[in-house]
Amino acid sequence: MRKFSVVIAGGGSTFTPGIVMMLLDNSERFPLKSLRLYDNDAERQATLGAALEILLKEQAPVVEFIYTTDPEIAFTDTDFCMAHIRVGKYAMREQDEKIPLKYGVIGQETCGPGGLAYGMRSITGMLEIIDYMEQYAPDAWMLNYSNPAAIVAEACRVLRPDSKVLNICDMPVGTLRRMSQIVGKQPKDLDVRYFGLNHFGWWTSVKDKEGHEYINQIRDYVAEHGYLTQVEVDTQHMDESWQATHKKAKDILAVDDRYLPNTYLKYYLFPDDEVAHSSCTYTRANEVMDGREKTVFDAARRIVETGTAVDSGFHIDSHASFIVDLARAIAFNTHERMVMIVENNGAIANFPDDAMVEVPCIVGSDGPEALAQGKIPMFHQALMHQQVTVEKLAVEAYVEGSYQKLWQALTMSKTIPSAKVAKELLDDLIEANKDFWPELK
Repeated sequence: MRKFSVVIAGGGSTFTPGIVMMLLDNSERFPLKSLRLYDNDAERQATLGAALEILLKEQAPVVEFIYTTDPEIAFTDTDFCMAHIRVGKYAMREQDEKIPLKYGVIGQETCGPGGLAYGMRSITGMLEIIDYMEQYAPDAWMLNYSNPAAIVAEACRVLRPDSKVLNICDMPVGTLRRMSQIVGKQPKDLDVRYFGLNHFGWWTSVKDKEGHEYINQIRDYVAEHGYLTQVEVDTQHMDESWQATHKKAKDILAVDDRYLPNTYLKYYLFPDDEVAHSSCTYTRANEVMDGREKTVFDAARRIVETGTAVDSGFHIDSHASFIVDLARAIAFNTHERMVMIVENNGAIANFPDDAMVEVPCIVGSDGPEALAQGKIPMFHQALMHQQVTVEKLAVEAYVEGSYQKLWQALTMSKTIPSAKVAKELLDDLIEANKDFWPELK
């Protein structure tokens, strides 16, 4: 079987060790020739890189491993770029979450004003990485799971329309794992129908390979428990704040119980509840910095100090095996069925063709082919129109350097109560992001 060269863009991410271990765990399905880490923060990446170098020597010595800040070294002759970058790191995520809360607006990294701020930063970073890939590895594919995926995907559509970028999110995968627990199946045993935007969608069907429909059973469970399960299978989304999010699904479902909701809809349908239960001084960013950030980097330093990765504290991110599924679909033309972010082009019949939607796709060596989901109800269509307009306006604001369009994007968001608050927020976000955003006029 052919072996592949992979570069992970965002090598200093706390998710990198779990991704690397997941790749090693799937080496029979997706053999590696070389693995490279790339990041523009040399110090941060070096901590993880040095630890992972020890781990690779112990567990997979035949795999060539390097970590570098030189894009030519990182990208040359690579087959796949797996991108999970965070422009501004957690310091800026903290600002994304805390600035809106000053105005009584939700503070969240992908939704509302925080998501728009993060998106405006991410576009520049993503374009840079795409350009490096196309310069040094023109035949490579980028598997992008960087947030905020909706704005990143729209920016790629507008600014790099011919690039080989596949946009995918782990949230539908994570929720499907919980659904599989509810019905006593494995995630791979289930096929779904789903429509929406990233972090803004609904499941309309969950069937096993024999065609048995489970959506009513899951709906009854979620109406009582949300997506909380007795057996916790999602190691990434286990913190207290995430448990509250899984539980909140029952309230989202009550708004329209025809379909099973994505949990992120709580930020749009219940923003007042979210603000009421938020702290202006300790947000999810602080939770991550005190939790996963500290745990991962402490483990990396321990590996380097002891010189071994045995009992390292690094854990396989089995949740992220969808990344291998996607790479295999491209490499081996497996026609994997996956929920992905793609240009609509009729997949949702009564929605704009140029919207970046999240729907099931069949993925082969030419990329994803969206499966038709038919027409959607007026309630869902209207919500999606509003949110996709927010995302398009944000990208137009980036491209044109337009203050007006970003103000309109914030005003359009369901998370913000008025144009007045939107303007005050925007001015505050501009000051916080002056080192990252293009100049707005």
